[in-house]
Amino acid sequence: MTGRVITIAQQKGGAGKTSLAVHLAVAWAAEGRSVALIDIDPQESLTQWWRQRLEGGRANSRNLSLKTLAGWRASSEVDRLRREVDLVVIDSPPHAETAARVGVRSADLVLIPVQLSPMDVWATRPTIDMATRERVPVLVVANRVPPRGRLPDEMRAELERDRLPMAAAQLGNRTAFAASLADGLGVTEAEPSSSAAAEIMALAAEVLATASPRKR
Repeated sequence: MTGRVITIAQQKGGAGKTSLAVHLAVAWAAEGRSVALIDIDPQESLTQWWRQRLEGGRANSRNLSLKTLAGWRASSEVDRLRREVDLVVIDSPPHAETAARVGVRSADLVLIPVQLSPMDVWATRPTIDMATRERVPVLVVANRVPPRGRLPDEMRAELERDRLPMAAAQLGNRTAFAASLADGLGVTEAEPSSSAAAEIMALAAEVLATASPRKR
């Protein structure tokens, strides 16, 4: 088995990295794929969600596992896990730290969540530059998109003018995403018929169609 490694990275804090990691991993696991989550962010938000999930006993975690690691240990663990599971999802820390570089270097695809505001769009460039140096493909995901407004359209157009690979699927500014995390669930478990769940399923399918194992 050669599993695919998806790293969620973004220099700017609060972009929604952990939320994206959780909801995608849960959606893939529900489809029968084996998924290993790796938390290399010192804040350990992903680990806190996992504890909530296990303590609540609300969902079957048979296809889903989690490792909490220091960034320098991630590379060898990823190499092991890619031989054992279908997908490895890495939640990396903000800023251009060593741990973030390790997560990017290990990836087959880097997902970069970005809110469509000037500050968030500008903060995306260092992460893209890091992935470019490591020769890892990226996919920029518009996150917390408001239902209407001129500014998000302008920001998305700016990203596209820079020829950045934008995901066709985008995630709206929906309370269901955060509410499900508080219960130790993914949104596809908590509210499977919601618009939020449909957005995650569309993005999950697009990521799988985009990510291919890199030659190493």
